[in-house]
Amino acid sequence: MEVGAEGLERRLPRLRRRIGRAAFLALDMEFTGLHSTFPQNNEPSLFDSPVERYLKARQSVQRFTVTQLGLAIFSNENSNKYVVHSYNFFLFPLTWGVTDVEFTLSASSIQFLSHYGFDYNKFLKDGIPYMNEVQEKILSQHLSAGSWKVSSALDRDVMKKAIDQVTCWIAAAEEEETMTLQDLSVSGYQMFEVQLVLRQALQNVWTQSLGDKKVMVKKVSPQHRRLLENSPDDCCQKELILLSARGFTNLFQTLVKAKKPLVGHNMLMDLMHLHDKFYKPLPESYEEFKRNIHNLFPVLIDTKTVTKSIWKKCQFPRVSNLLEVYAVLCSGNLNPKDPTCPVIALASDCSRYAEKKSPHEAGYDAFLCGSVLLKSAHMLLCRSTDDAVEADPSFSQYLTVLAEYLNKVNFIRGGVSSINFAGEDVPCQHPPVLVVQVRGWPGLNERQIYQEFKALCRFDVRRLSKNQFILLSNKFKHVRLVLRDYKDHPHLRVSVYHHWRHSPRVNCLLQVSGIVALWSLLAFVLGGAPCCSF
Repeated sequence: MEVGAEGLERRLPRLRRRIGRAAFLALDMEFTGLHSTFPQNNEPSLFDSPVERYLKARQSVQRFTVTQLGLAIFSNENSNKYVVHSYNFFLFPLTWGVTDVEFTLSASSIQFLSHYGFDYNKFLKDGIPYMNEVQEKILSQHLSAGSWKVSSALDRDVMKKAIDQVTCWIAAAEEEETMTLQDLSVSGYQMFEVQLVLRQALQNVWTQSLGDKKVMVKKVSPQHRRLLENSPDDCCQKELILLSARGFTNLFQTLVKAKKPLVGHNMLMDLMHLHDKFYKPLPESYEEFKRNIHNLFPVLIDTKTVTKSIWKKCQFPRVSNLLEVYAVLCSGNLNPKDPTCPVIALASDCSRYAEKKSPHEAGYDAFLCGSVLLKSAHMLLCRSTDDAVEADPSFSQYLTVLAEYLNKVNFIRGGVSSINFAGEDVPCQHPPVLVVQVRGWPGLNERQIYQEFKALCRFDVRRLSKNQFILLSNKFKHVRLVLRDYKDHPHLRVSVYHHWRHSPRVNCLLQVSGIVALWSLLAFVLGGAPCCSF
């Protein structure tokens, strides 16, 4: 089900009830870009520690924005049946008053989403506003101070037209007489904006929203105006304005309050955007980010982390993306005709996903995430006991069998296999590091070394010294392949890296120590042994 700015407020009460009854929630996002190339060398690398990767990703999150958020609500209605309500929320940053957010578009990301049918008109024209706590505080201060300006050129045109209409009318109008502004090309929080601007521009009018893009304007005396401004029935009260401007952040706060298990696939960037866009700007501290996320969502499950383990435990095929994982789990080859397997049914208003695949549509991918979780958990449960699984396994049983994966979010190509949001990160075991010694091939840089090995296999490259480069891979077979094929290369000597042999710091220390020892020996020889005289 698609939800834009027009429909969120109407659906919010039902969404809150469904979230409150849910067994768990699955999430997916689409962005205007993923990895920023500014500054240079900002792309993920196997050399990255979790702190380094976080700082790189933080720069990307600050530059890009969320175009679509998918939320799948999995409710355990009866026995082992899960009913799924899956939503696509189109989002667009708040452009209201003093708030005007800048964001970057990555051409490759835009092209990618367009290929899969993403509707940019809905993103731009009906995107739901949102703001984090810092932005809300700034907006609240300006509302309290009465300082107001319209930031959007489009909105300024709407406001000018409205003010012109009211100004022409009010000159001949009697006190308490009313008029109606109709067919205003604004909605939601913008209806508040029209009224605030009119009240600020004309001191002898009062306004009231009539719904359906209509605003009633009344000519009033200054005394009557003051009474109306202090009335608890004023439709433009600060709290109501903030509630409307908060937009999707209202639903985010419901997710936080519900404390339901939150499921995603390769969900690190999703979590960073959740923090930055709806909670607070991302902190510089990686550890503070981890603590904040754990407080917001105490139970995280990354299906990438789970399925990576299933490859080894359950002879699961190594497939590359979420849709392929889902297809394998649904094929019946792993657990043929298992009557205890959870039944997953899409709600009637979300049945489109039962009939048509929609990869890289956030709501569909969220549905896949939750389905993969249930099927993976059931597979692990079946293999964790010698006895037959009881007829209707509960979701708490699935959480028990998933205990070792909880709060461990997959870390793509880096120094750890996953980020542990509930404790210390555990370093992963990489294949041996290789060192390349360059001979008779002057001026080589990291990019050229990367291109040299790219045709054979993938390595991340880092310069060690003027003529030495470090190669790091996450595949043992790549290491073996390069050591074999470059054994007799005329210009590149490849060997396994040894710290005491190849580290520039160690070599420098040994050289200094050698020089000191040599000078000490020379001083001893030249000075001779002291003699005794009687």
